[in-house]
Amino acid sequence: MSFAVSAQTRRLWVGPLPLESGDELPEVEVAYRTWGRLDPRNPRAALVCHALTGSADVDAWWPGLLGPGRTLDPERELVICSNVLGSCYGTTGPASVEPRTGRRHGGGFPPLTVRDMVRLQARLLDRLGVERLAVVIGASLGGMQALEWAATFPARVESLVAIATSARHSAWCIGLSAAQRQAIEADPRWLDGRYAPDAPPASGLAVARMIAMSSYRSWASFGGRFGRERAHGRAFAVEDYLRRQGDKLVARFDAASYVALTRAMDSHDVGRGRGGVAAALASFTGPALVVAIDSDVLYPPPEQEELAAALPRGRLARLHSPHGHDAFLIAEAEVDALVRRFRQEVSDVTAAVPPTPVERSSCAS
Repeated sequence: MSFAVSAQTRRLWVGPLPLESGDELPEVEVAYRTWGRLDPRNPRAALVCHALTGSADVDAWWPGLLGPGRTLDPERELVICSNVLGSCYGTTGPASVEPRTGRRHGGGFPPLTVRDMVRLQARLLDRLGVERLAVVIGASLGGMQALEWAATFPARVESLVAIATSARHSAWCIGLSAAQRQAIEADPRWLDGRYAPDAPPASGLAVARMIAMSSYRSWASFGGRFGRERAHGRAFAVEDYLRRQGDKLVARFDAASYVALTRAMDSHDVGRGRGGVAAALASFTGPALVVAIDSDVLYPPPEQEELAAALPRGRLARLHSPHGHDAFLIAEAEVDALVRRFRQEVSDVTAAVPPTPVERSSCAS
């Protein structure tokens, strides 16, 4: 089974990558997309970080934020998005072939963290000649990456936007992730992640997606859309919807990648090994926008309030929507307006600040 990658996606081999676990990936490939051009006189860009099952195709999953006059304007700056380490849309992950054996990594892929993802992104930016980031923006897992950028490479980031995310994965989120992984691992086709590409644990992955979708929306969203309507026969409309969402993910995503990425999200704690959240984020002194979705049951607003308070120049914005966590994808116009306003307010200030030396990534990072 292959996973669709857009024709505009580019790939770059960046050599071996040491991981936080102590393992090392001997040869890593990164899939990425760009919009606009890098100004050689001012080599800065906007980095977009995608969520759990996303890809580098920002124009496909966040089109309302990309384009002339929008938050991410290719006429103003280079916009970059790379597929995260461990995913299945072109970047090295469980679905890719291990060069030394000629076989898929599968369930034998080493444990990942969000920090590993960010260090790979930094390696990519070094190769592309991007010295500084005008903004790092992401939601959910993408927001976790944005926070890790601020903590790991604060001198390279001028501003930060973290949407519907948290400083650390909560017990609530870890429990939901564990239930999803159990659904996959209980599928007889899982085979410890060493299944054949044409015989994936489809039933388990579909159920995992059904669990996830129930946490991505809200009581009001499901109630308003489905109520107690029947789709056909004895099935409720919401059951039919969740089954279709499960089938759609099976057709486009790898189960072992799903397991690896949810474990990476569970490991997320920006304060780990840094003296806590406040200490970890204290080194980032650029303006930061934290966006809370008032109906988000997965990453509820108190988590964004904590983040905004921990960031020295953090500010909190609230997105009012009945659609829960997925509102960052559904309410694109509202998200674009919030972030565009923030970027406009800080652009003159950041342009006036002389650049400081950047911290480059290295093979030892």
